[in-house]
Amino acid sequence: MTKRSTVVAVGSVAGHRYRAHVPEANHSLPTARPVEAVLFDFHGTLAQVEDPLTWVSAAAAACGHELERGKATILADRLLTAGRAGGPPPHRVPPHLAEHWADRDLYEHSHRAAYTGLASTVHTDVEGLADALYDRLLTPDGWLPYPDTEPTLRKLHDAGVRIAVVSNVGFDIRPHFASWGLESLVGAFALSYEIGRTKPDPAIFLRACGMLGVDPERTLMVGDTPADAGAVKAGCAALVLPAAEAGHANGLSATLALAGCA
Repeated sequence: MTKRSTVVAVGSVAGHRYRAHVPEANHSLPTARPVEAVLFDFHGTLAQVEDPLTWVSAAAAACGHELERGKATILADRLLTAGRAGGPPPHRVPPHLAEHWADRDLYEHSHRAAYTGLASTVHTDVEGLADALYDRLLTPDGWLPYPDTEPTLRKLHDAGVRIAVVSNVGFDIRPHFASWGLESLVGAFALSYEIGRTKPDPAIFLRACGMLGVDPERTLMVGDTPADAGAVKAGCAALVLPAAEAGHANGLSATLALAGCA
């Protein structure tokens, strides 16, 4: 029978509303399906990039410059408008960066070229700043896991629920999880630049399920964008949470109730 996706209003956690997208299948099947695995998005779900002022100040310091706070704030605002990885999309992508922008989550070189190229459109007297800004992405110090990330992953892991991270990304995020002491909790990483597919393509979710050795019908995808809800087309259920600022809980613990671990 052809599956259809339905949206089930689940409730709220810590003031955050959330929705669960569940594939509707044969009505003879039980409505509550045991969850054997949870797939998590990375940015906006498990971790958030550092605040813009820290980002710019730290990158400038790596180039041997100490920026006055007011100057750093103005520069950060301009860089955010130009386009920051992990931030809002750029208002405009220059034609010479269009191809790299389109391929940014499929190839490492395109990801770097796109974001360093966008940063380079902002005038600054700090030599090498564009590369230093990008390099902050590649280090765990440039990110902050959400407060409920570690306890949520650990409780799922201890309950025997398998975990994978599924991310549209152009660089390796495994070192981040290792630095945060979370690597042992994650059974697989399905990263778009390694797999050659990006969310919402069902193929990336199916690959993640295959890596864990689980049936999509018994898998929950947790993310913060409509692209994450694309897991429904792969047969998974999907929980879409609102992204929160760094350091603030985003309701991730709602996953535990849906996985039967609360």
